[in-house]
Amino acid sequence: MKNYKVQKDPFVVPTDDGKLIEEHFGKASIDAELSLAHMIAPPGWSEPFQTPEFDEFTYIIKGKKQFAINGEVIVLGAGESIRISKGTRVQYSNPFEDPCEYLAICQPAFQIEKANREEA
Repeated sequence: MKNYKVQKDPFVVPTDDGKLIEEHFGKASIDAELSLAHMIAPPGWSEPFQTPEFDEFTYIIKGKKQFAINGEVIVLGAGESIRISKGTRVQYSNPFEDPCEYLAICQPAFQIEKANREEA
């Protein structure tokens, strides 16, 4: 038995907002304790506020991403990262003119029902 797993075929999460989500590890691809996803958020993209039951780490590869956290707005660019602790009310968006490419890691693994998204 191998003590590693190479992922060459990530699960592409279906979306209706133009966002690309490729889950390399997590509940939808390979059951794992955490999730690792490569994402590209198009210009003008946003999600509703949410209060997740998982920690989320984000690393920006290209572009910029905006985080609204407890009334504070934070903008990160390429090479910057953030950890948002579970139980924190947050809204993710890309109100900028260029796409934002980033990696997201959730611990425990992302599950939509544990994101606790608010109604738009």
